[in-house]
Amino acid sequence: MSGPRPDTSRRLRPVRRRRPGPPRDPDGPVEEIEDALVDGDRTFAPGSARAALRHRTFRRVFAGMFLSNVGTWMQNVVLGALAYDLTGSPTFVGVVLFAQLGPLLLLSMVGGALADSVDRTRLLVSVAVSQLVLSFVLAAIAAPDQPNEVALVVVVFAIGVGQALFNPAYSAMLPQLVDRDDLPGAIALHSAQMNGSRVIGPVIGALLDSALGAPAVFAVNGVSYLFVIASLLSVRLPAPLVSATAARGLRRVGAGFAVARRDVVVRRCLVTIATFSLVSLTFVGQFPVVAERNLGIDERSTAYGILYACFGVGAVVGALSIGTVFSQSSKERIVRVALVAYAIALTAFALVRAAAPAYPIVLVVGLTYFAFITSLSTVLQQNLRDHERGSVTALWIMGFGGTVPIGNLLAGPIIEATSVTAVMLVGAVAALALVPYARLERMPAADAGSTAPDLHAA
Repeated sequence: MSGPRPDTSRRLRPVRRRRPGPPRDPDGPVEEIEDALVDGDRTFAPGSARAALRHRTFRRVFAGMFLSNVGTWMQNVVLGALAYDLTGSPTFVGVVLFAQLGPLLLLSMVGGALADSVDRTRLLVSVAVSQLVLSFVLAAIAAPDQPNEVALVVVVFAIGVGQALFNPAYSAMLPQLVDRDDLPGAIALHSAQMNGSRVIGPVIGALLDSALGAPAVFAVNGVSYLFVIASLLSVRLPAPLVSATAARGLRRVGAGFAVARRDVVVRRCLVTIATFSLVSLTFVGQFPVVAERNLGIDERSTAYGILYACFGVGAVVGALSIGTVFSQSSKERIVRVALVAYAIALTAFALVRAAAPAYPIVLVVGLTYFAFITSLSTVLQQNLRDHERGSVTALWIMGFGGTVPIGNLLAGPIIEATSVTAVMLVGAVAALALVPYARLERMPAADAGSTAPDLHAA
């Protein structure tokens, strides 16, 4: 005697399992609905930008940082133009840039040590609040017809100190926002939002500057910090993992150098970015000089903002390409190809003397620049343990941002003695010279005697 057969269809359906990722905030069904709308039943290639965006915590912080960085680039582009407008001196532009970025060279290791030992969210929120206040102070200093140049440099330096503490902590926090497999996509998106803000910020900054003046731009930047503060307060992240063998106390400040000494890939990444930033990026700080002397573009005009925005558009495309078109390509190889392409594009930008062709050329400069930077940063992050990230990314920030003001301090007198074109051509040659050194594939012979990090470690 046989009865009805049991329904086994439920047992035969495959169970869709979520890969382990950062802890989810227990905020109830609303967050589950949000994740379901983003994820659905789709699968995304690991390491792609779309895969990184499926993480709710990453999406929130990503949006807050983007809006805040729009304000930062509004301020940056107007600050450089204001410095040149006040004095007409490339040297003073270099001094202001050193005040802004010099602390990255001096204090990033302190910021990295803090990032590896304290609650990163609290550190970031505290620094963002101080940056908000300082932006309004800068607006007050810039309000008179003849702003006090010394006070301007002092406040810009204080803002730079905040960035030196903020950037290592944020860079170290980034891998906590996504699964390890999705880290390349997160880095690509982070680079894209940094440069998307380069596109929007200069245009808005130039428009506000021409309509309302520099103080209004600096005040709007102060308000923009509210977005990143709100996004950081809305998420919960685990405390950084501390290895039993990790350096303690003052030794933690220099812990990144120990990692670089024993790991050839990490070392080459850091040397490459420091050399590139010191010699090949001086034109970024001297952008008002390039515009006025080579292209006949007024540094306080909307045309100048559009030129800077073209550079930013290229940078966005270059960064996004690493998380989309080239998400499955060798980042090590892209680093070398992008260096060659950047050298060619920078040479063309140095030699052009008309505004019309300069716009597409500088777009290509930005594209190759950030395809290189994003790929190099991805290689570095994938070769670090979690407890090393703060100290090593501090060295990255020192190399990436901290050497730029030194290059500009040196470039200012050279530009006055020769030309900005000569400085740019030297930068192109330096980028080409880095190509044979920037071989970042991990080879057994190169790792002999070194301690290669376990990429699957927590």
